[in-house]
Amino acid sequence: MSTSKRIKDFCFVTLRVWKYKILSDCKQVKGNPKCYHPLLKKGKGKISFGSNVQIGVIASPNYYSHYSYVEARMESSEIIIGNNVAINNGFSAVAFSKITIGNGVLIGFNCSIMDNDGHNLNPNERNSTTIIAADVLLEENVFISDNVTILKGVTIGKNSVIGNGSIVVQSIPENVIAAGIPAKVIKSLL
Repeated sequence: MSTSKRIKDFCFVTLRVWKYKILSDCKQVKGNPKCYHPLLKKGKGKISFGSNVQIGVIASPNYYSHYSYVEARMESSEIIIGNNVAINNGFSAVAFSKITIGNGVLIGFNCSIMDNDGHNLNPNERNSTTIIAADVLLEENVFISDNVTILKGVTIGKNSVIGNGSIVVQSIPENVIAAGIPAKVIKSLL
């Protein structure tokens, strides 16, 4: 590697990864993902990473400009990321309850997982602190394409694929391809 490449990597990647590590305030983190992209870990809950978890992809959009965000908001909140998981740039996961990402899952760039509505949907209670959450589960070997949003209460069955730009609002069975807004099964993989 040339000296100029090493200097660029240090200034534009390594320093940013360190910065977000320092800014992270989640005290209950287990595991150590390989970060090619900055990762901010927030919240009062638990975040755990299995072995061989990769955050960020060098040859992909948003590599130099974005960061990934993982938040286990409440003390009882939990985010579990299994073994051999690869997560592209610009990922976010916010758990009030529990988000589980199984072994061998691939997640494209600019994807978001939320196990809650963020705010109460009732207009009269919009600013209340009562948030409705429901666990999210991505089973083994799921492939989430780019720009996908996965919302509360969803389970995506093992080996399934979610197409680009989809919004997943209901559970998807295993061994299928689903896509659209809202995501619907469009093809079986078997």
